[in-house]
Parts: sequence; C-alpha cells; structure tokens
Amino acid sequence: MSKVIVMKARPLAGRRVLVTRASGQAFGLAQPLRELGAEVVEVPTIEIRSTGSFGALDNALIKIDHYDTLILTSVNGVEALFARYNRLGLPIEDMKHLLVVAIGPATAREIQSEGLSVSIVPEKYVAESVIEALRGKIFKGSRVLLVRAKVARDILPDELRKVGATVDVIEAYETVVPEGAAERLNEIFANPATRPRVVTFTSSSTATNFLSLLAPEQREHLREICLASIGPVTSATLSKAGFAPTIEASEYTMGGLVEAIARYARENQ
Repeated sequence: MSKVIVMKARPLAGRRVLVTRASGQAFGLAQPLRELGAEVVEVPTIEIRSTGSFGALDNALIKIDHYDTLILTSVNGVEALFARYNRLGLPIEDMKHLLVVAIGPATAREIQSEGLSVSIVPEKYVAESVIEALRGKIFKGSRVLLVRAKVARDILPDELRKVGATVDVIEAYETVVPEGAAERLNEIFANPATRPRVVTFTSSSTATNFLSLLAPEQREHLREICLASIGPVTSATLSKAGFAPTIEASEYTMGGLVEAIARYARENQ
C-alpha cells in the first residue's frame, strides 16, 4: 500500500526531465518537478539580458503621465521597467492613474511587489486574450505603453492600433543563446543513458533555440521523447518545426506546466 501512495505522490519518479528555461528563472519549474520525483537536468536555451540601450524606455517613463494604459507581458519586462524607473528616481504615485495589464499571475505579482495595482490579468496568458480583455477599455485616442522583449509577435499592438489607440512599444530586454548550450545539449542526447524522457518549453524562444542547437542526428530522438509546452503559442512554434508537443498546459504558468506533466505521467505509468 505504501508503494502505491508514494507513486501517486511522486508520479515523475524515475523520469529524467530537461528544463530549458533561463537559469535565473528555472528554479520555479525545476524544484516542483524534483518534488514530484523527477531527475531534473537544466540546460538553459535562453539567457535574458538588457538590450544595452535605455533611451526609449527612459523617455517613456519620464512622460508616464502621458499614458493611460500600461501592458507588461512578462516578469522580465517588469524587472526591466522598474529597474529604470527606480534608477530615474520617479515616484510610484505617478503610475497610479494607469490601467495596468499583466499577462500572467507571475507578472501581476511582480508588478504588485513594486507597489502598483494590477487592473487586468487576462483569462489566458496570450496576446489574443489581452485584446479580448481590453475590449471596451481601449478607445480611439487611448495612449498605451507596451513593454516587452526585443523579438515578439506584433498582434497585440496591431490590434490595439486598429481601434485607434496610440501604442508605444518598448523593447526592454532580449533573449540570447547561452554559451556552451549546444555542446551540452548534444552530449546529453547522444548518450541513451542521459537522454531525457521529457523536455519542457516555457516560451517560443526556448523552443526555437533548443531546436537550432540540437544536431540533426539528435533531433530524431525527439520522436520518442515527450515534449511539454506551456501554452498554444509555444506549441505552435514546436508544431511548425515538425515536433508537435505531447503535453500542453491548460493554465499557461509554471504550475500549470508541472501539473500537466504530472497528469500525463499518472495516466501513462
């Protein structure tokens, strides 16, 4: 009986799971997986860093009273924005008038930790859901500040502009491939003893970089491996490359991804 209880509590026991998230953020995914029994291997396929130019962001923040809506799409964007805001010595009170939109609960928590209230967290954590949540709140003449990564889809600013809003898009950070990632990934996949049973993807960037880093002869092993995606945008990136994910989280968060992997493991013991 005790063995059955342990298996249910640790459904990932005996499964090697590869985490590709940026090293500074991997703990929130890796630790829950370990607690469920997984052997977690961390090989970040993205690294978050500053774009090196703060002029556009600083100019937007200095005139923050000109905007009525602020949209932040990730924790990285929040950290970049407030690092500059605080460095400029600007008071948080100057942002209190804003309709603040956060894509995802983690982003919302990070904003709130800076003393700013969040007005909207869309039901689903993708651009399309943000557009739906803003219907009736964005009008012709609305002034929107969107802070995001250097490379991102344009559907959100494009749709907001269609209703007449002025949208300033600030690229506050960028993702790059970590040094040595290709060598480590290919070494892991070349050896059947170290090859993972599950590979996790928390963004399109992690998926795109992972596939570009993996040698063609190692890619074939992906047909036998469970690919776990955090949501539909990431899944679409994998599918477009010919590797449709086995698992897609229904809640597009780290917790949702962990739950989806655990559920899959329980159903496929």
